[in-house]
Amino acid sequence: MAAGDLGRRVAVAAVGIPIGILLIYVGGWVLGVVLALIAFLGAREFYQMAGLTSGRPFSALGAPAAAILVGFAVFRRGPDGSPMTAASGTVAGFLYVGGALAFAPLLHALPQVGGGTGPLGEWAGPLLLIFPITVTWMGDSGAYFSGMRFGRRKLIPSVSPKKTVEGSIGGLLVSAITGAAIAGAALHSIPVWGLGAAEGALVGLVLGAVAQVADLAESVIKREAGVKDSGSLLPGHGGVLDRFDAVLFNLPAFYAVMVLVAMLG
Repeated sequence: MAAGDLGRRVAVAAVGIPIGILLIYVGGWVLGVVLALIAFLGAREFYQMAGLTSGRPFSALGAPAAAILVGFAVFRRGPDGSPMTAASGTVAGFLYVGGALAFAPLLHALPQVGGGTGPLGEWAGPLLLIFPITVTWMGDSGAYFSGMRFGRRKLIPSVSPKKTVEGSIGGLLVSAITGAAIAGAALHSIPVWGLGAAEGALVGLVLGAVAQVADLAESVIKREAGVKDSGSLLPGHGGVLDRFDAVLFNLPAFYAVMVLVAMLG
């Protein structure tokens, strides 16, 4: 290490350490503001380095989010405020909802990314997004009506008392049939990203299973929160999460399937 570098390091430490100790002693919002600023600058540096690679992270969103997360932990300061739980819940929330929904525009843009749209033209991208949503909601309806008509054995009563094994099987069958129908009618003609009827049935079956796991996962969250529905925005359905919980799992799942299809193709 050069003498000049050593001198600068010592000078920074001589100034920084006393200030750091003072901030830690004062604590509260003063410490929180400084930590939030450090988080903002550190995250921005991370995104700048990431931008030098093939990726282009959303630094305008990520850097402020890092600072806000620190501020939230400060607001919920102290063991009684459960800062660790508050911070982790915040991260889980925007990843669970925002992170999952970010795959919607990615799916929509796949034909433009590579292979072109084929004979479907401008409908190629929309159909790749319609596929997982339709499979999910048709499977959900199939599970509901199958459970109403044939349901006898409870699936996981401690998590969701009304769900039955028969309903689960019915939902999987409807998901597979829906996947085969959409793929056979349209998706097969999309270059690179296309699925035939048989492949569509298999993917539909997988998405049907993922959707049921997603639905059970939200049921666990609601049980811990002590609520029946996540909200009341949608009459007859409850909240947004009650309607979109399975879609939130299936959008990234279907995107992963599409990437795999492209790699194998």
